[in-house]
Amino acid sequence: MAFEKIKVPNPIVEMDGDEMTRVIWQMIKDKLIFPFVTVESAEATLKYNVAIKCATITPDEARMQEFNLKHMWRSPNGTIRNILNGTVFREPIMCKNVPRLVPGWTKPICFGRHAFGDQYRATDTVIKGAGKLKLVLGSNEETQFEVYNFTGAGGVALSMYNTDESIRAFAEASMNMAYQKKWPLYLSTKNTILKKYDGRFKDIFQEVYEYAWKSKFEESGIWYEHRLVDDMVAYALKSDGAYVWACKNYDGICMLSGFGSLGLMTWGGVCSDGKIIEAEAAHGTVTCHYRVHQKGGETSTNSIASIFAWTRGLAHRAKLDVESGKITCMFHCFAFPLSLIRLNQYGSKVQFRF
Repeated sequence: MAFEKIKVPNPIVEMDGDEMTRVIWQMIKDKLIFPFVTVESAEATLKYNVAIKCATITPDEARMQEFNLKHMWRSPNGTIRNILNGTVFREPIMCKNVPRLVPGWTKPICFGRHAFGDQYRATDTVIKGAGKLKLVLGSNEETQFEVYNFTGAGGVALSMYNTDESIRAFAEASMNMAYQKKWPLYLSTKNTILKKYDGRFKDIFQEVYEYAWKSKFEESGIWYEHRLVDDMVAYALKSDGAYVWACKNYDGICMLSGFGSLGLMTWGGVCSDGKIIEAEAAHGTVTCHYRVHQKGGETSTNSIASIFAWTRGLAHRAKLDVESGKITCMFHCFAFPLSLIRLNQYGSKVQFRF
């Protein structure tokens, strides 16, 4: 029976990926997106506000040879997020029949990762021989900080940075997310050690909260609180979930595994105004399955997180649109993921075989 496609009147940006997820990505588009939704290509996420991205590799020495790359390029995700100046939010797709490594986590935890500067834009180097390592600021080098005086065979060094504007955008995005979910918000740092670096994060978050969000949070019965990262980890392990945790880049990554599988984890980059998003699966390119696929073997790869990337991106597109077709698209974008969860909980595998 013929049916009318769901109309998506404004374009989205699609970013293709690598390895096994590229194979899955194409099947999702062919079987679940294109037959039901009309799409239009776009030039930039900043212009069209919504991007849906497939997982991509971050090249190492082996990948440089395999893909014939000229350089060991930096993380594509890091590059994109630095341009968008956004915050990465990860949240588990909860299924009752999937065991959690932390059994007490009966509700989701939304992890917000600051996605600018720090490790993603750090300058690291190997020091060979003796010498003084300094940080220099100003065109005439008028401000200098001595970091370390190497007297032996050498060592390693790392320099990283962040900006007030980016930290403020991180705070706005985190508070916006917590307010939308009506969940409390926690920021974790190690400001007892990095008194100035992490202390700047703590101070700016407090300023943003006091100025723009405190009254909104109180009206909604939620709160914002800063905690030391080790204290926050201890609290998280005892909690049942239902809060937003704002983390400095990689601080929250190891905690994500407590929910079980990255194949059941959503991923999204959100700008401070909540308008621009980039949706993606939280897992990588599933290299081990791709090697089997290259040899002609059969693989069975969890596609749920990649499907959620499409539905969440399209749902945000619908939310931003004012055309009449948005309600239909919004309904399908929420109904379909719920159907996937129910299928999984009742024992039906949501997988593509190749």
